[in-house]
Amino acid sequence: MKHLTRVELEHHALAWIDAWNRQDLDAVLVPFVDDAVFVSPRAESITGNATVRGRSALQNYWKKALAAVPDLRFEIESAVCDESSQVLLVHYVSRAGGRTVRACELMRFRDGRQVYGEAFYGAEIGPNL
Repeated sequence: MKHLTRVELEHHALAWIDAWNRQDLDAVLVPFVDDAVFVSPRAESITGNATVRGRSALQNYWKKALAAVPDLRFEIESAVCDESSQVLLVHYVSRAGGRTVRACELMRFRDGRQVYGEAFYGAEIGPNL
């Protein structure tokens, strides 16, 4: 049973940001188990449901989402790690389509692989924040 250390969780946060900024969906998907679950209010507009089940469905969702915002950029604010629970919360700023939004992504791991993710979005923020 693989247990991710705090350093590994923090590294995952940085690698996750980098993969999104390169729009490298293969790299984003590498840590996910085949039957992973992802919840996002934005998924509903693309998939018809806020809950996306399975790695393949995640790939399809994110491919369509990226096509709609090819200028997507993330900037990490912080990463909060709970090593004992194998949970990582990445707080970041998302810039896409002329909008800037603070967001968080909750990631749950089992045996070193991501089994669950959930995205939380704040209100649009101005350029000086």
